[in-house]
Amino acid sequence: MRAIRVAPLALLGATALTLLAPSAAHAAPDGAINTFNPTISPSVIAPGGRVTLGGGGCTGETTVTSGIFDTTVIPSGSTTATATVDADARRGAVYAVTFACGSTGTTRNVNLTITGGATSTPTPTTAPTTAPTVSSTAIAPSGVRGGLGGSAGTMNTVEVAAGAALVLAAATGTLWFARRRGAGRRH
Repeated sequence: MRAIRVAPLALLGATALTLLAPSAAHAAPDGAINTFNPTISPSVIAPGGRVTLGGGGCTGETTVTSGIFDTTVIPSGSTTATATVDADARRGAVYAVTFACGSTGTTRNVNLTITGGATSTPTPTTAPTTAPTVSSTAIAPSGVRGGLGGSAGTMNTVEVAAGAALVLAAATGTLWFARRRGAGRRH
């Protein structure tokens, strides 16, 4: 019977943990809420294509680096910049693109996938009245490339401290209720 009375309190504690944990994950080192959410459009592109890089939520200058295009800077006051993917990019590869927000010092990784299917490139002809011929090269499809998908990054001490505080609060509450219920049985 007592377990039934404790269940709503345990559910309330679990709900509080669930609701408070995301806000701690977005806290910046100075305590402000971090809304830095970079984007790449399109996220799948052919070698030599142009991508639009978005530094959403960064109020300062955003530096974007990757092994697939030259370092690009999204200036303060602007939300986007463009970059040209290297023409020799490996088809089917997934490249990490790192966005560094200058105003908060936060870095985020976003994946950029290079298309891996058949390509068509026009072949120039000598006769101006004939239509260009098209050559096609098919790339054998490969399996799915697994990875961390940007879920692993640098360790943020504010996030770790907030998570530890939440776990400690939940453990303390559980012990307090257990001792209180145990003391009530003895009397």
